[in-house]
Amino acid sequence: MLSFLETLLYAALVLMVLALIIDLVVVTSQNRAPRRRVAAAPAKAAAPEVASAVEPQATARAGASTVATAVVERTVDELAELDDEAEEPVRRPAVPAAKPAVPRAPLNIGTLSTGFTVVACVLLTGYIIGRTIVTGRSPLTNMHEYGVAFVWAIVLASLVAFWRFRVRVLSVVALAVGAIMLAYALSVGNDVQPLVPALQNSSLLTLHVGFAILGSGAACVSFAGAALYLAYPKLHLKIARDQFDDMGYKAAIVSYPPWTLMLLFGALWANVAWGKYWSWDPKETAALVTWLIYTAFLHARVVRGWRGTRSSWLLVIAFVAVLFTLFGNYFFGGLHSYAS
Repeated sequence: MLSFLETLLYAALVLMVLALIIDLVVVTSQNRAPRRRVAAAPAKAAAPEVASAVEPQATARAGASTVATAVVERTVDELAELDDEAEEPVRRPAVPAAKPAVPRAPLNIGTLSTGFTVVACVLLTGYIIGRTIVTGRSPLTNMHEYGVAFVWAIVLASLVAFWRFRVRVLSVVALAVGAIMLAYALSVGNDVQPLVPALQNSSLLTLHVGFAILGSGAACVSFAGAALYLAYPKLHLKIARDQFDDMGYKAAIVSYPPWTLMLLFGALWANVAWGKYWSWDPKETAALVTWLIYTAFLHARVVRGWRGTRSSWLLVIAFVAVLFTLFGNYFFGGLHSYAS
């Protein structure tokens, strides 16, 4: 069963990479189109100048040709009067007019990319459900399971963001992060191990880690908007730069409440597992610092009016803090070292 579930992950990874490649092709082709139009514009603008230069010569020639045309027409009329009783011309059968060809709509490969992403999300959902059935608990207790759930949240958030904003380049960044995370999750062990006592409270485990996953998925989309805003001068995108700033802000608003609830349920879980609500564990501290960075971003945005470069850098730093919270136990150990 576990080998079959692992096959679902590999299939999801392949589909995510294909969707990423197609999105890159679509975005690149869209960015090249305006340049071709701009290059053709001077040629079109030169046409009226050429016509104005030829116009005086054409007028002079028209006057001379008018006299010759009148003579020819008079001669033709005289010959037609002499040939009234001549044999009628042979009538040719009328050729039916060809039906106009109906143009075929071009294949929208962007739709294919969206379909691949949706199928990848379904496969990830199937893996999570299947592993829940196999283990009999929430599949959120080690780095492999958390990594898969994190990727599922990223893919889901990118689909919601594309449905909301219709900006495909945003999916390029989100899917790139998701593909890297899924490759990492596949590289670590997926064996089912007995749970340590601290992880045996399934309800608090699901709430604490579940909200962390939802907040992290939205944070990835927020990071994508901020990164695209900062890289905008080198990308030459057709979309207005301020839209990426706005998308990063809206995704951060979605990310903030789940991350707050993750801290609250984590404190409750810590009290049940270790007898105190807060112990300044490295992972706890990193989660708190991440929450404070998002709090500072929202405060600076709403109260101080920060926009553009400063707020985008805050979102990038905040997502780095999210990743540090996820992988910090590898470097600093602590009470969460069992989750590796």
